[in-house]
Amino acid sequence: MTPDEVLHGLDPEQRIVASNPLGPMCVLAGAGTGKTRAITHRIAYGVHCGAYQPQRVLAVTFTARAAGEMRTRLRGLGLDKVQARTFHAASLRQLGYFWPKVIGGAPPQIMGQKAPVIGEAGARLRLQLDRVAIRDIASEIEWAKVGMLTPETYARHAAMAGRNVADLDHIAMARLWEMYEDVKSGRHVIDFEDVLLLMAGFLVERDDVARAVREQYRHFVVDEYQDVNRVQQTLLDLWVGDRSDVCVVGDPAQTIYSFTGASPRHLREFATKHAGAQTVRLVRNYRSTPQVLQLANAVLGAAKDGGYAQLQAQSDDGPAVELHQFADDVAEASGIAQRIKTLLAQGVPPSEIAVLYRINAQSEPLEQALAEAGINYLVRGGERFFRRDEVKRAVVLLRGAARSDDGSAPLGALVRDVITAAGWSPQRPTGGALLERWQSLEALATVADDLVTANPQARLPDLIVELDRRMAEQHAPSVEGVTLASLHAAKGLEWDAVVLAGCSDGLLPLSHAEGPEAIEEERRLTYVGLTRARKHLVLTWAQARQPGGKPTRSVSRFLHAADGILDGVAPRQRSEKRSTGRGKKVERAKLVRCRTCAKDLYTAAERKIGRCSDCPPTYDEQTFEALRTWRKGVADRQRVPAFVVFTDATLIAIAERGPVDESGLVGVSGVGARKLKVYGPSVLGVLRGEPADDMIEKSCAAMESD
Repeated sequence: MTPDEVLHGLDPEQRIVASNPLGPMCVLAGAGTGKTRAITHRIAYGVHCGAYQPQRVLAVTFTARAAGEMRTRLRGLGLDKVQARTFHAASLRQLGYFWPKVIGGAPPQIMGQKAPVIGEAGARLRLQLDRVAIRDIASEIEWAKVGMLTPETYARHAAMAGRNVADLDHIAMARLWEMYEDVKSGRHVIDFEDVLLLMAGFLVERDDVARAVREQYRHFVVDEYQDVNRVQQTLLDLWVGDRSDVCVVGDPAQTIYSFTGASPRHLREFATKHAGAQTVRLVRNYRSTPQVLQLANAVLGAAKDGGYAQLQAQSDDGPAVELHQFADDVAEASGIAQRIKTLLAQGVPPSEIAVLYRINAQSEPLEQALAEAGINYLVRGGERFFRRDEVKRAVVLLRGAARSDDGSAPLGALVRDVITAAGWSPQRPTGGALLERWQSLEALATVADDLVTANPQARLPDLIVELDRRMAEQHAPSVEGVTLASLHAAKGLEWDAVVLAGCSDGLLPLSHAEGPEAIEEERRLTYVGLTRARKHLVLTWAQARQPGGKPTRSVSRFLHAADGILDGVAPRQRSEKRSTGRGKKVERAKLVRCRTCAKDLYTAAERKIGRCSDCPPTYDEQTFEALRTWRKGVADRQRVPAFVVFTDATLIAIAERGPVDESGLVGVSGVGARKLKVYGPSVLGVLRGEPADDMIEKSCAAMESD
């Protein structure tokens, strides 16, 4: 392949990206603008014109699927030796190579889940942590680590960021994290974040390691750069060193992972950081119809932070975007199933239809409605294809059968005969788990069919080679069925038809989104969902959660920008006209406001107290100190940290509200049924002015009798 052949078929902006392989470059690529095509052709052009040695190039992205897609495209351009990996995969490979030289011996094992270690750490601190709390704590540890914090620096930075986890105050969370690290060390394991941190440490502390890595890799391409967090940026800087051959690609409008520590700041500041960097904007959208992009541009154009590029449609006109209102979630799910039936009748393949939603809890009524309608579906974002039990068993059976394949039977028939022992059958099951397993096994057989189409001489050993390649690249075969996926899981994917369910305030944006920045991220998440659609885009929302429930919901505020786009009716007007069916308007949920200055309260801690952090406390200092003395005495007697009794935020809320009976106390966030029973009488006693020592004894007696 010649350099000119590499550039053939690229649009003018893509050609600029590809034909300038040396020096720093920032590519601002909107949804559907062909960014992967641009950067893989940049690498190919660099290699074929002699600017790159293929083994000296490292392309980095964020998911195994994306890395596999990039490797596939690079192979199609004749580049088998170019490395395309995730940050973790690249770091893990380097860590495994350098660990024996730097530390000695084999590197520690990477633990699959944090939950067991967090559970043990919590038990050592005598904390009662349920499954949800452990999940949230694991996410908080990940956020802290990718931000390169430590247990010693966590509390200050978490307070500045307004972080609140599992009703633990910041000092308590720091102590739990510290204990987590102790338990992990005792087990001689590391977590996924440690892989990045340890490799960064090797590069900083060992000049020989840094020289070896920089000698191996001279040119870097980083995809989805808007999702880079602090530790990944640090690692990239250490890989690059004092050179400048780095190309980053990203879209600020698709920044949807800030809760994990990702920040678009690195993308926005790239040109400033790298002198002489070239910036190229890709805005020609080849995916979606003008109708889809008109709505997506309108939603994004109303963003408060602004500055986002408007996508330019390159495809022909398509059907109008639809907006449907339903009485409740069950009716919405049923309506979606009927709309999908219509799409199927129009010839849209089920694998080209997706139903997207904000939170996974929304999938249950959708799954039930699709099953009742006889529509096959698969839920994306769960277990990876090649890790499913039936798939692993089938692959083992195929490996064994490959030794005795004499070529007498057609490959497709032979594969189906072998995987019968794993659960495949000629009769397709009607639904449920049996259907899901059957679909996975049928997908393996379809890979064999496709292999024979490409190579009529292919046999089982060739199929095993193909499956091994797909496993390495996380290139799962297609499973026929409608896709159900959260908006986050849908990132990077696209379908002919997309149904975006739950387009109401409380879901889009999510009610838990606190503060203007969080709301704008919800807007970007909505934009990501809209731009997954190629041709058909259907939006739905329900007025109530349960059948017969009060219609308290209103259409998503993000759709107010679509005035005149959706059936010529402003969504605001539509929600007001039809919200109850009786001409009554549905009121929006009101923000909690500071009782002192009336400012909106965004963080959970401020809402719990009822006062913003800028306003002075309204509690009596003497009463608050008495409560703190009581809490410390109870914690000391029980030999637990003080936050186990009540967190600081809960104690402040009690002092400020000054409840006079248990009914007033139970209204304070953080005072559950058990704490009310054990601590309620003594807390009320402290508030009445009774001696703290007497109330400590009263609490301990209640604990013993509980």
